[in-house]
Amino acid sequence: MTAEPDGPKDRLRRFATIWSRAVFPVTSTSLTRPEFEERLLPLARRLADALHSRTVAADEGRAVGAALVTAHCTDPEALTRTLDCVDAYLVLYCGEDGDPEELRSRCARLQHTMAAGFAQALRERTLAEQEAISAAALKAQGVVAQALHATEARFRAVFEGAAIGISIADLEGNILQVNGALLRMFGLSEQNMQTRNVKAWTHPEDAPQTWTLYDELVRGEREHYHVEKAFYRPDGTVLWTNLTVSLLRDADGNPQYQLALMEDTTERRLLNLRLRYEATHDALTGLPNRTFFFERLEKALGAGDGQRFGLCYLDLDGFKTVNDSLGHAAGDRLLVEVADRLQACATAPGEMVARLGGDEFVALTTGPDTERDVDELAARIMNALVTPVSIDGRSLTVRGSIGIVEGPAGERSPAEVLRSADITMYRAKSAGGNRFELADEEADARAITRHGLTTALPTALDRGEFFIEYQPLVHLGDGSVRGAEALVRWLHPQHGVLGPDRFIPLAEHTGLIVPLGRWVLEQSVRQAREWRERHVDAGPLRINVNLSPCQLTHPALVQDTVDILERAGVAPDALCLEVTESALIGADDALLKPLRRLAEMGVDIALDDFGTGYSNLANLRRLPVSILKLDRSFTQSMQQFPADPVDLKIVEGIVALAHSLDLAVTVEGVETGAQAEQLRILGCDTAQGWYYARPGPPDRLHDLALVDATG
Repeated sequence: MTAEPDGPKDRLRRFATIWSRAVFPVTSTSLTRPEFEERLLPLARRLADALHSRTVAADEGRAVGAALVTAHCTDPEALTRTLDCVDAYLVLYCGEDGDPEELRSRCARLQHTMAAGFAQALRERTLAEQEAISAAALKAQGVVAQALHATEARFRAVFEGAAIGISIADLEGNILQVNGALLRMFGLSEQNMQTRNVKAWTHPEDAPQTWTLYDELVRGEREHYHVEKAFYRPDGTVLWTNLTVSLLRDADGNPQYQLALMEDTTERRLLNLRLRYEATHDALTGLPNRTFFFERLEKALGAGDGQRFGLCYLDLDGFKTVNDSLGHAAGDRLLVEVADRLQACATAPGEMVARLGGDEFVALTTGPDTERDVDELAARIMNALVTPVSIDGRSLTVRGSIGIVEGPAGERSPAEVLRSADITMYRAKSAGGNRFELADEEADARAITRHGLTTALPTALDRGEFFIEYQPLVHLGDGSVRGAEALVRWLHPQHGVLGPDRFIPLAEHTGLIVPLGRWVLEQSVRQAREWRERHVDAGPLRINVNLSPCQLTHPALVQDTVDILERAGVAPDALCLEVTESALIGADDALLKPLRRLAEMGVDIALDDFGTGYSNLANLRRLPVSILKLDRSFTQSMQQFPADPVDLKIVEGIVALAHSLDLAVTVEGVETGAQAEQLRILGCDTAQGWYYARPGPPDRLHDLALVDATG
């Protein structure tokens, strides 16, 4: 089946053609240009596949970068041209119908990993070449004393033909012989080079140990050393090298000469600096970006005693109106002008300005007296925004709301600081905008309102902001992993990771708990299938999923559960639904009917948080439950030794009652080995808690289950 005209294969071929035409002139290969294109085509295909990968395909980018070196594209210019082609054409020809912004982001990450793979492969190849040269030099060692290797044909061939710079000097540092590659690197003639002395080649950026290593070598105390070193060329430019210096001894083993091997890393270093700049600076405004800002903030928060920090979080008021009415181009020019003004506000030592994205900026100040400095910085920013901005003949009034956080270093994480600043900024905006507010813990707590989270909930599920962590369920008898409880989390864009206690009540209030609960059940059941497929020898692994009281009353609960199990190909006994004790207090038959149907199918029903309500124990006989989950309050008293005998008797009685009713007992909140042993003695069946593992990604359970399966 042939590809359609201008189909994906044609576009991929077009990208490979452009790539080969750009790189071929700087490639040391015996292939023709069309043959070289054929060699690049599989690499282009790997880049296209990586571009559409849902995960960061770092390994693919590094592999393609390394493949360039294998294809004899060892000139740094070949990498530069490759990255330019990938930047300009990969998304254009291979992006197809993907989201452009996301594709550009992936393309940028691919460029970084390609550069890293290229540098690593080139480094390994150069080291191999250096070893060959050193071996040839040592083999010619007997001839060195007679004629500086001049009559040793093999060494001469390697010496003159090497792509890296080579020089030989005596122990006083006088240069005796250099090859052509080194002369080209320095831009000197052989005569000028031989008038130099190694000891004169100092540079301000020399590592502290550079000359110590040199002295040890010429005294015969070490055989070789390797450093990264800079040299000044005659024209004042800087040559960066990977320098390896080896000691050559005479036939009696006495030190006689030093052999220097230099790899020119200047272009690679400049490329890395460029990539580093692009990775840490905003493309539109040139300001440091979120990545760079977090690095600086983390450093400021990790400063020593007596150091403080001050942070201004700025959001422009009404920026969306500018974008909607005048267009994004006008909005971009406005952001650039604002960035320039902010940059002019933060010029003192310890101050910086960054753009976090959109119309959000931050200004940071550090030092021992930031309580006063941050207020002055915020005032300068507000004053800088007073003058209108002229765009396309229109005079735009710019206003902003600023949230200020100030405090001593070492007490909070960067995420906590930024979150507090963000909340404070919204408080300033809610108060009318065009003002700044100081962070206040109580005000921060009030600012994370039910309304804000409630309005974000419906789109959060569509945007994929929810994720699931799993906490293992461990058998107290043999310590084996029997399954895990699924615990849903919300990765909120502003407030970070939120636990279920922060949003489940809101989801229940709005009715979103039904689609959210269905999504959690689907993800968890699929995970249960994967566990059972990967760990057949570990025994049946069960997934526990919490069921909200609101889901109990939904008419589609049973059918949804059946459909999810059938689509995943998972037996009902792989699923346990947890319902809180309080939800079933006084429940009538209509409420219990769906649970009974699920239990009849083989789904386990667990009574969660048992012991916290006021239900009559006799009600257990009419509930379709097979497991009691004791609340963590029962285990807290067991953290002390000896444990309260009354609490032990209560747990012992509950376990005896449960077992008499053919109910299994699971205990939550186990944090120590002593608790686990006491609960085992009391007859509890399974347990979960930090003693075994905190909630985490599913791979953690893979590892734990695998340990059980292998003994």
